Amino acid sequence: MQNVTTVELTRDCEAVQIPVGNTVMLPAGTSVDITQTLGGTYTVHAMGGLFRISSKDVSALGVSPSVAAEGKPASSGPIDEKAIWEVLRTCYDPEIPVNIVDLGLVYDMVIEPTPAGNNKISVRMTLTAPGCGMGGVIARDAQEKLLMLDGVESADVDIVWDPPWHQSMISGEGRRILGLE
Repeated sequence: MQNVTTVELTRDCEAVQIPVGNTVMLPAGTSVDITQTLGGTYTVHAMGGLFRISSKDVSALGVSPSVAAEGKPASSGPIDEKAIWEVLRTCYDPEIPVNIVDLGLVYDMVIEPTPAGNNKISVRMTLTAPGCGMGGVIARDAQEKLLMLDGVESADVDIVWDPPWHQSMISGEGRRILGLE
């Protein structure tokens, strides 16, 4: 369990309301409890709800940025499958302190060469609950991080519902973090 830090927003800050996925503006001066800082994003509790703040708005929190996956601009060349899985492990559900790979949400990953000599990455993933409004946010986070890898020209992250996700898909590491062992 991470420590909760309370801060006051130093400026207006765009945030995504959890779990519905609506974008809102949190006003400067709002007191927020930072509850999770994983993968370069911040989950905060404020005004009776949870919100996800992206790394681009860390300055509004007045804290030092958390460690995030630092990608490189796309360039020509082969892509390492291991690097792709490492990047996907930097993507988190804002309510769960386990990455999407160890949660068992990533069902498939394919690397295809492009005519320009780069690569297209296709990922099929699911969510822990079909009604989760954060699916698009999590998928976009994964896509943006994949696009920062050398040699990646395009990346598609599709949300699928078959097979349905269940807790048995969580890795041993994920179970350990969640206290399920």
